Amino acid sequence: MIEPPLLYLYLAALTAVYLSPGPDLALVLAVAASQGRKAGLRTAWGIAAARTLHVTGSGLGLAVLFRTYPNLLTIVRITGACYLLFWIWKIVRTPVTIKPAVSTTASSVHTDVVRGFLTNLLNPKALLFCSLLLPQFTSPEQGTLLLQFILLGTVLVMTGLFFDIIYVFLADGLVHHLGSNMKKGTQLRLEIARNWIMLIVLGGMAIRLLAG
Repeated sequence: MIEPPLLYLYLAALTAVYLSPGPDLALVLAVAASQGRKAGLRTAWGIAAARTLHVTGSGLGLAVLFRTYPNLLTIVRITGACYLLFWIWKIVRTPVTIKPAVSTTASSVHTDVVRGFLTNLLNPKALLFCSLLLPQFTSPEQGTLLLQFILLGTVLVMTGLFFDIIYVFLADGLVHHLGSNMKKGTQLRLEIARNWIMLIVLGGMAIRLLAG
């Protein structure tokens, strides 16, 4: 089993990563700020599911496949960028209105989870991150490598989800505080600002993927 000091070091490394600005952080902040806490939490669950697949994929050697065949990596990056551009197109086409304080529909629940899932899944750097980080904390002397990999992967996913949930509550709380007791005109301007946040975040992520 992994020695506690090494596990603490691993947690410190993950904390540093999840505190740093990145696509996942930007996405959960933007979604929570523009669509509310529930949408942000569902997006966070989608990201966690994608991270689980990244951990599994790195264990199966998909990261090595990407490094061996860089053209495949390029295809995944372009696919991810096109997906983000699709969401930008949907936001632009949707009229800006003051959103009532009601629960979302089942279709939007599916949309939030899928958006978080695909945004992270179609970012090949997330898979490469898992493939480079996890092996640094495994060793045959510490027991079965598979069990070590499962433990480290679980910690990675749950730590990421923990931070994402915190970011969701922070963003939603800030917007709720700013939006309380606002006049309709001010609320409409806030909704427009939220849309611009989503457009900037998704556009920046798309450009980052296309730029490699």
